Amino acid sequence: MKRYAMEKLLEWKDRPNRKPLLLKGARQVGKTWLMKEFGRLYFKKTAYISFFNNRTMKAIFDQDFSMDRLLMSLNIASGVEITPGDTLLIFDEIQEAPRALETLKFFCENGPEYPIIAAGSLLGVAIHEGISYPVGKVDELDLHPLNFREFLDAMGESSLVRALASEDKNLWNDWKDRFLFWLRNYYYVGGMPEIVDFFREHKDYKEVRRLQQQILSQYDGDFGKHVKGTDLARLRMVWNGIPLQLAKENKKFFFGQIKKGSRLKDFEIAIEWLLDCGLIHKVFRVTKSAMPLKAYVDLTAFKLYMVDIGLLGALSELDALSILEGNQIFTEFKGALTEQFVLQQLVSDTGLTPYYLSDESRMELDFLVQKGRNIVPIEVKAEDNLQAKSLKVYCGKYHPFLAIRTSTAGWREQDWMVNVPLYGLTSYLKEI
Repeated sequence: MKRYAMEKLLEWKDRPNRKPLLLKGARQVGKTWLMKEFGRLYFKKTAYISFFNNRTMKAIFDQDFSMDRLLMSLNIASGVEITPGDTLLIFDEIQEAPRALETLKFFCENGPEYPIIAAGSLLGVAIHEGISYPVGKVDELDLHPLNFREFLDAMGESSLVRALASEDKNLWNDWKDRFLFWLRNYYYVGGMPEIVDFFREHKDYKEVRRLQQQILSQYDGDFGKHVKGTDLARLRMVWNGIPLQLAKENKKFFFGQIKKGSRLKDFEIAIEWLLDCGLIHKVFRVTKSAMPLKAYVDLTAFKLYMVDIGLLGALSELDALSILEGNQIFTEFKGALTEQFVLQQLVSDTGLTPYYLSDESRMELDFLVQKGRNIVPIEVKAEDNLQAKSLKVYCGKYHPFLAIRTSTAGWREQDWMVNVPLYGLTSYLKEI
């Protein structure tokens, strides 16, 4: 399976001032596979250590730091002779061993010739619970579920991926039906690597949903293990309330809709926990479209999205036919899935930070992104809907250099905006 994060790992490997790397991401997004595959492809040897239920290694790192002693212990534990430069050290589930996380600073300062990648699905939670973080002594990389281009690659559609990279937008329109076929499948399957790999082999929608429910069950198990009492109840309310919120026309997260009389402060811990685990994305409202967008953020108003569109469908109990063929029941939720798709692609495929706009004139716009010295407004449409009322009002007020409407319609340029097909949005954003 091709992961574009591999290119970023190669860039890290070749940096002259390389530091130990922390690979962050939710459970089941493929961190372990990526680290091992990177070691297999680009290093002579790989020494893999998991700290999950590994008391022996935890005890070794609880002692005083000594490079000779640590390397000897890692040699024994991994069964690999660790030599400078050609051996990749992998520390998995590092949040289980706080002192091991602290050694990353030690290796940065005393053993930069030993390339190290560390990962942990609950690392953010552990840090907020008091584990010391090696500030300034590590590089960081976020790993997300497969984006749509990676999904196409996994389905054997590399020619479509090349078409998305082409400047000839006629290709986007010529192959629209094929793109939309895979887009609908991506809405259902999502980007969790295990599920994408299974779907590639078997095309079994029923089993895909069972696997997704299994992942959701594992997440819920994490909730119960690490959060207790009232906080656990609130966390589950937030998590299970995301589909409800996204289905509404105003997708701002209203706490009173998940529990009558509730306010933001009642759910702050729950939201931060889900963010620390990488299970949700938080998109803040900005009150004005001006540079820099971060200066106009309203911290009390935000939308919440899930880590993966397939898991959103599973949590919402949407069946395959509803998504793949569309029906009256699905009409209400189609906008939610489409907005989740756009958010997920922006985060995973562009590195841009998305916001949404709601200003004093009550004009709302789905997303704003800051690209270089420009702000790009994006209005999201679930079908071939060529109306863009909010976008037109925005353009009349803010006069952007570029305005984007993204929908299932084909590529189309107008004097004041451009319609970008949903499947080509991130490719286009990389061009401009």
